[in-house]
Amino acid sequence: METSGNGSDHEVAVEVNNIVKHFGDVKAVDGVSISVKQGEVFGLLGPNGAGKTTLVRIVATLSKPTSGVCLVGGIDTVANPMAVRSLIGLAGQAAAVDDLLTGRENLEIVGRLYQLTTAEARRRADDILERLSLTEAANRQVSTYSGGMRRRIDLGASLVGRPRILLLDEPTTGLDPRTRNELWSFIQELVDNGTTVLLTTQYLEEADELANRLAVIDHGNIIAEGTPDQLKEQLGGDVLMAAPADPDHLSVVAEVLAAVTGETPRIDAKRHSVTVPAADRIAALLEAGQEFQNRGVALRDLSISRPSLDDVFLSITGKSTEDGEDGEDQEVTQ
Repeated sequence: METSGNGSDHEVAVEVNNIVKHFGDVKAVDGVSISVKQGEVFGLLGPNGAGKTTLVRIVATLSKPTSGVCLVGGIDTVANPMAVRSLIGLAGQAAAVDDLLTGRENLEIVGRLYQLTTAEARRRADDILERLSLTEAANRQVSTYSGGMRRRIDLGASLVGRPRILLLDEPTTGLDPRTRNELWSFIQELVDNGTTVLLTTQYLEEADELANRLAVIDHGNIIAEGTPDQLKEQLGGDVLMAAPADPDHLSVVAEVLAAVTGETPRIDAKRHSVTVPAADRIAALLEAGQEFQNRGVALRDLSISRPSLDDVFLSITGKSTEDGEDGEDQEVTQ
């Protein structure tokens, strides 16, 4: 693969080859390889401290890998970072906006940094403000914005230059459900028009909604990769879920589901529920319901469903995306 040029003929938008990143004795990323095709949404899932943000910062040329090669549009991020930056837009976890400027001024300044004319920068700013439902607040100082509004204006800044490749690090954190859905629609529209998106998220429904392909990263390693449907198929069909009325009964619920299905149950302590693969869905549901009744265990929910990405993630990592260590914060600040 070529490592120079403008990248216009490359089918692969982002190529990460055996990337390693050390922070002292900590291996934040440990030999990761992924390939993101042009025009797709590639999702990175992982608990806090898994290495997601470190990898995005390497792709964005904000951090140099300890070893390995990262190509964006066929361009080496270490050898030619300025050329890479002309291709990408980045919205990180923290809003990077100027509180003393208005929302419109923040976007127009970014446009001018992209060497747009004053008129074009203003036109793009107005378009983005409308799409992100910020037109009414456009002339207010950002210091008066709510956290969700600041998040939206930060995302808007990453779009002013109409990047070919958009890097979104947990883009909808802090947004209300309505704004999140609007943002999902906006991202999908960008992709329909040819933009490539590399997305990190802890919202599994977001990954399910947007991503064409996913990679699950944990302790700096890719431990699973595929389409959302492919990852769900790893659990082998339908899932039986039981949630006790009393969270103290989780272990009893797990014991019952294991006996009924012969499978190893997965306990989600945060959601106070237990899930287990159920090949014979109706028989398992009926038998489990009878056994809970026999034991006097009251339930708030007992159902059969298709596996969700939550089920997949718990199965693969043994924890939820909200669990993890503090390594990610170290990655951001170093």
